[in-house]
Amino acid sequence: MSHAVTTVAGLELRRTLRAIAGDRMKLLMIVAVALFALGPITALGVVLLPALGEQAAAATLTTDTATTVTEYVTGGVAVLWVFLVVMSIVRTVTTVADVDEPAFLLLSTAVQNTVVGIVAAETALYASILIPFAALFAAAFAYGAGTVLPVLVAPLLVALLLLTAIPVGFVVGIWVRHLITVYEPVARYRTLLFAAVWVVYFGAIATGGLNTVMWSLFTTLQTSPLGWPGHLLLVGVPGIDPSTVGIAGAVAGSALLVGLAFVAGVPSAQRHWFADPARTDDEEIDEETSSDRLADLLPGTVSRPVRTVAVTAVRRTKRAPIRLAYAGYPLLGALGFIQQIIENGTVPSFMAVMFCLYVVWAAGVLFTLNPLGDLGPALPAVVTSTLTGRQAIRGRMLAGALVAVPLALLVSLAFGLVSPLSLEHTAALIAGTVVGAIVTPALAAGIGSAFPRFGSVKLTNKREAVMPSKTAFVVYTLAIALPTVAAVVLYLEAPELIAGLLSTVSAWTPLPDVSISARGITVTAWIVLIGGLIAPVVAYRYATERFDWYTLE
Repeated sequence: MSHAVTTVAGLELRRTLRAIAGDRMKLLMIVAVALFALGPITALGVVLLPALGEQAAAATLTTDTATTVTEYVTGGVAVLWVFLVVMSIVRTVTTVADVDEPAFLLLSTAVQNTVVGIVAAETALYASILIPFAALFAAAFAYGAGTVLPVLVAPLLVALLLLTAIPVGFVVGIWVRHLITVYEPVARYRTLLFAAVWVVYFGAIATGGLNTVMWSLFTTLQTSPLGWPGHLLLVGVPGIDPSTVGIAGAVAGSALLVGLAFVAGVPSAQRHWFADPARTDDEEIDEETSSDRLADLLPGTVSRPVRTVAVTAVRRTKRAPIRLAYAGYPLLGALGFIQQIIENGTVPSFMAVMFCLYVVWAAGVLFTLNPLGDLGPALPAVVTSTLTGRQAIRGRMLAGALVAVPLALLVSLAFGLVSPLSLEHTAALIAGTVVGAIVTPALAAGIGSAFPRFGSVKLTNKREAVMPSKTAFVVYTLAIALPTVAAVVLYLEAPELIAGLLSTVSAWTPLPDVSISARGITVTAWIVLIGGLIAPVVAYRYATERFDWYTLE
């Protein structure tokens, strides 16, 4: 590579690593993934692969067995290549194609050098993660098989896959980004497009459709050119003769594919980087019209300041809906429940209650969990204006109710009817969900005022947004979860069962015995429940006074 390409690649790689190292949340997520996802997989592979290597070295494989192993290896390699291409497309659309300081970078060197350098940086980034794992697993297999070949061919296979998948993903990703940022008919509705893509993706996971697609790719691509690189991995498996034609075809095809990808990638990147972004000037007109329609929905008794705060909160969220991405995080944990509901064809009662409880929780985080921080640069002007704390907090609560109450009514009614709940319990579920959607914004306003966040959080390398603080999230969630648990304990009359369970667990531990009476649990549950019921009132009063008495530092 030329000096210019090396410089661009090194610069992009350092920027990526610096962005990760400077974000504590990203570091925590990486550590969590390493511990809870990659850790068990790595441990399992290190334990099982030596035994598999011993079996492969000791056993004489029949023709059918060798064919099965070959099919699994080639199919798995082909699916891995497709996965790498998809990951490269996503990275290109969200980060890679959006170069930093384009006026400097694109004018200081040729576009070809920039493209090659960026692709090289991405390849090095993926290789730094995948090749060590491939070498570790290959070494474990080689230890049992008694041959060093797996340690040599496994990293070569990963390098071959990356050298082809990353450039192909870059070409596809640059055109996807061009469509959603430059082509006006698509750019105007890109938010809805992104939402539809995520709904389809999570829907495929919940319904098991993703597994069906992956299995179809696995079986279909086994004998395709995408499966040819798998024969390179078979070189390190004793008792199996890999196809030399497949290996030669994989090497020659990879070289051809890389060349074609760069031939298409350079003019594609030049077309995108030097194009003007899409003009959506009519969005402001649409916002004004939708805001007028929203204001017309409000009761006439609502004062003008409260009405203005509510409309402004909804308008700002509509303009930057990514600010509400955190409200959907709990739904990621519900994918397994959704899949179970689809498979069984029914909604268990506790799931209906849990989904309604999520709506109640979400009602508070939409607009009121960071009432001061959400004002951003306008905070000095707002807190020094004639707007009172009562008007400001009521406006945000009203905005939350406008969105959450219809959703609460719809979700509770739907889950109540499709679940085994009786009509009386369904009516109670609807009433509780609707009332909760009205009350929780007041609770969130007080907690968010006590633990505000004024600084923005980097969501992507280019997008930042003011998010509620993690402390506010935790306290708000506990303020809803603890009274709910207390209500369940009292409703099920479970204090005696809990007391017995605690005594049994205490007897198993070396710690001193802990004896908690059922009466003590009952009293505690009532205290927590009553405290949870009066907490929204206290939180609302605190939020209004906090706003009125807030002083700028």
